[in-house]
Amino acid sequence: MALPISYSWRSLIARGTRTTFTVLVIALVVIATTLFWSLIASLKRTLVSSGSPENLVVMRKGATNDGSSQLTLESLQAIRFFEGIARDADGNPLISPELVVQPFFATTDGGRENVLVRGVEPMALRVHDEVVIAEGRMFTPSSGETVVGRGVSRRYKGASLGDELKFGRGTWKVVGILEAGGSSFESEVWVDARELANDAKRTLPYSGVRLRVAPGADMDALVRRIGDDPRYALEATREIDYYESLSSSANTLYVIVIGLAVLAGVGAVFGATNTMYAAVQSRTAEIGTLRALGFSRGSILLAFLSESVMMALFAFALGAIGASLLGRSISWLLGGIAFGAATFTTNVIQLHVAAGDLLMPLALSLLIGVFGGLAPAARAARMRPVDALRKA
Repeated sequence: MALPISYSWRSLIARGTRTTFTVLVIALVVIATTLFWSLIASLKRTLVSSGSPENLVVMRKGATNDGSSQLTLESLQAIRFFEGIARDADGNPLISPELVVQPFFATTDGGRENVLVRGVEPMALRVHDEVVIAEGRMFTPSSGETVVGRGVSRRYKGASLGDELKFGRGTWKVVGILEAGGSSFESEVWVDARELANDAKRTLPYSGVRLRVAPGADMDALVRRIGDDPRYALEATREIDYYESLSSSANTLYVIVIGLAVLAGVGAVFGATNTMYAAVQSRTAEIGTLRALGFSRGSILLAFLSESVMMALFAFALGAIGASLLGRSISWLLGGIAFGAATFTTNVIQLHVAAGDLLMPLALSLLIGVFGGLAPAARAARMRPVDALRKA
């Protein structure tokens, strides 16, 4: 005969002070784990969601990112006529030659961070079709204007719509705010490519090329065509693979977070174990009575283990709510969280606790509940009715 689940619940309420203390300890572990896990997941989502499966990134062979690549005008003119590139209604190839530099920007709290400034031409918005001008308008070429990502506008001085933004050797008027579904483009500043080349004193005007593959065209064949051309030493990569490679550093951070979570979880297990041992110690007469009434050792073990797991699940719920509120508050107060990218620039991430980010903290909470309650529950189950009543 099993004890009802309400028995375990009422037992937790009866020991309110000690239960509350243990719940708070486990909830703090859940909050810390959830925030770290969500931060890394947000970074990975930001990078992975960047790029289009229909686009290719063309850079110099050996370059790992835009910042370390250079293309000549001759190579750009050659690529424009390759077969397999999509064209607009006027027959113009959907190619976006781009120049990337990484100047320092002043943050609103007085710091300095490298920001990716991308020099583009009017075709850029056709190739990067996930990028939209959410406020204001696109810049006019050769007019000292710029559009900035939503993350940039929240974090840096002079980056709001209508402000004068200083970087490099000039001052640029912010005429638009761009959004891209939360991807890394929202951490960038876009200006006219030739203006940027002049400002940065670059002899070679472009870092790389983004191009849209024509519907039905063989993308792999186009990749081989670009890579096999002996004149320019270029290499083409699917745009989504390019950003996936930039997010690989996040995998290492996942391992670190799991290690920290295990260490914190061990401490929480000791807290739960202490609480459950105290519960067993204070209820020896009750345990003896239950055994005398015919409840089996298994029923006793399951009842005490249920108490520990319920305590951990309640702590998880409390911690998940706390982490979600803290994440939103931190993002709002800081204007986003800065994360160094492989391009040596800053990605501005909005810390968002997604439902999937709670799976790991939930598993950790269950483990804390099971391992924290197993030994005390086993001790309670081993008590003989006579011994339990005598000790009482």
